[in-house]
Parts: sequence; structure tokens; C-alpha cells
Amino acid sequence: MFRKILIANRGEIAVRVICACKDLGIRTVAVYSEADRHSLHARFADEAICIGPAKSSRSYLDIPAVISAAEITNVDAIHPGYGFLSENADFAEVCETSGIAFIGPRPEVIRAMGLKQHARTIMAESGVPVLPGSKGILRSAEEAVAAAARNAADEAVRQEQLRLEALAREAEEQRRREEEERLEYEKKLERDARYAARKERKKKKKSAAERWG
Repeated sequence: MFRKILIANRGEIAVRVICACKDLGIRTVAVYSEADRHSLHARFADEAICIGPAKSSRSYLDIPAVISAAEITNVDAIHPGYGFLSENADFAEVCETSGIAFIGPRPEVIRAMGLKQHARTIMAESGVPVLPGSKGILRSAEEAVAAAARNAADEAVRQEQLRLEALAREAEEQRRREEEERLEYEKKLERDARYAARKERKKKKKSAAERWG
């Protein structure tokens, strides 16, 4: 469990992280720009430190400023929230180098998932279903049209396969129902036959009793 966490975000996102930390007994450090000096997240955290002017690129997105704040306040980890630096692989790497835990994916995972075509390839190779699309970046409108045509043809084949599979399931279900009905009918015939045999035996016993009565 971490002892102290810096939240590299602002507003509601930071407040939610701070609330979770309070529930877990973890101390929090908020960072804020000069424009956010009186924001709720800056007042709600255990500690707060200004990291720059109002412009995000010079405060919340300023990696050296965020890391300096983390080192000054001696935190164990940085929670990026979402947006801002949460998907910045370089930031995650700097945290790692600085000996500060980054609460999020490893740098290589962020890089891999940051490029959509690369992410699709990884997912497909890992057996994760992905939506139909091109197998790489399309370089021209002609390539896009050709890829769309291939996808349409593949989708038509897939839909036909699904239709045939549905028909096969329906046929199998019908066969199962008919088999159950046949077995039930045979059981009924057996019950009727046993009942008729018992009735006949009783009738014969009664006749015999009357003759010898």
C-alpha cells in the first residue's frame, strides 16, 4: 500500500482520487495551476503545490514540474487520473526512472496501445475479437475502397455462415423435439399396455372367483 500519492490532474477527476485515498488511509498531494489555486481538489488534498501558470502545457502537462512536485513532497506514487499525462508513455518512463510508482499501464503498454493500427494487430494476434477493418494504414482513397469491398464481401460470407448455422441449430432442435415426442409416445404405449394387461388379469381373476365361488 502506498503511503502518499500525488494526483497529476485537477477538478472532479482529482477529487475522486483523493476521496478514494482518504477511504484507504493514504495521504494525498494535489498539484494546481495558478488559475486553480482555490479549486476544490487543491483544498481537499492533504498537501497542495503550484506547478505553473494557467496554461496546461506549462503546468499539468509539464513533466519536469510534476516530477519536481512529487520529489519535493516525497510521494511514493503518482496517479495521473485520465487525460493530461495518463496516456503519456514518456511520463510513465520518467516516473519509473525517478523511482516513483506510476499508477497505470507500463510505458511499453501505453506505446503499444497508443497507435490504433499497432493495437489492432496486437489484439488480433492475441486472439481478441476486433471489428472488421484494414490490416494496416490505408495510403489512398483507392486502398480504402478496395478494403471496404473486401470487408463487405467477408461480412456477407460471415452473415451467410451465421444464417446456415442458425438453420442447422433449428433443424437440430426440431430433431430433438421429435425424438422426445417419439420417446414420450412409446412410453405412453407401454403404460397403456401395462394398464390393459392388469385390467385383463383382474377380469380373469374375478371370473375365476365367480366360477369357484
